[in-house]
Amino acid sequence: MRKASHAVAVASLGATAFIWGGTFAAVKFALNQGIGVEALLALRFLIGTLGLGVFLVALRIKPQAREIKDGLWLGLLLSILFWMQTDGLRFTTTTKSGFITGLYVVFTPIAASVAGDRLKPSHVAGAGLALLGLTMLVYQPGLGFGGWNRGDTETLFNAMLVGVHIVMTSRFSRRSSGWVLAFVQVGFTALVMTVFALFSPGGFHGAGPAVRLPGMWIALAYLGLLATTVALWVQSTMQAKVTATEAAILFSLEPVFAALLAVSGLIPGIHERLGAIQAAGAGLIVAATLVAELGPRLLKRAA
Repeated sequence: MRKASHAVAVASLGATAFIWGGTFAAVKFALNQGIGVEALLALRFLIGTLGLGVFLVALRIKPQAREIKDGLWLGLLLSILFWMQTDGLRFTTTTKSGFITGLYVVFTPIAASVAGDRLKPSHVAGAGLALLGLTMLVYQPGLGFGGWNRGDTETLFNAMLVGVHIVMTSRFSRRSSGWVLAFVQVGFTALVMTVFALFSPGGFHGAGPAVRLPGMWIALAYLGLLATTVALWVQSTMQAKVTATEAAILFSLEPVFAALLAVSGLIPGIHERLGAIQAAGAGLIVAATLVAELGPRLLKRAA
């Protein structure tokens, strides 16, 4: 039963990485339409809060004080890291943002070890492979790593906070309801971003023309319902069954999916290129997840 639940958690978190991989293109598309960072995040998390609230009421879940406190801590991190990532996308490419965000595969084991977690050799090896793959994924022939700008710096700080968020989620999800954790942190982020959107230049008052575009509401529905309501519930629930480092390795598939979508041409105004080195990097990230998940079993059989 435990093995089955672990397998379900791994598959669910992998699917979450796929959903989050699509958010880079969705956010880039929305920003290209002229909507401000604060307005976009406020709308995304308001939609997410509404979606999670419906489930909370339908399932008659009564939040406990400790669960609310845990959710608020996660919400504080979430509001900061999402602002950094979203604002960073104004200055950097979709693929590069996905790579730098993916560096949480390195920061998570560091945060986990500081928090007292024991690291499995297969997870350390998987994190190393994922880092190498991520490095190759962002490489551009003739341009190296494409320079460094404000957006890259913001995204790097975002990756550090994501690592801490993953570790805290792993701990809190073992003692608190996934529905409550997701609802409180999303609701807190929605509140913070709504306040900023009401009083900032990139707020609601300048978002009118953008939100009237049909494509914008498709992007918002994806970001608010799939990438927030569904994905954060899955993370808040399923991370209880895996280690923080294991979750980070699974989530490292996110920039692979982001890069594939960016080069597919499916998103209007976004058509990036993926060379042989970058494709090999994507393959290494997939290999990293296999090493992390299958390594312990293979070692047991060989022993």
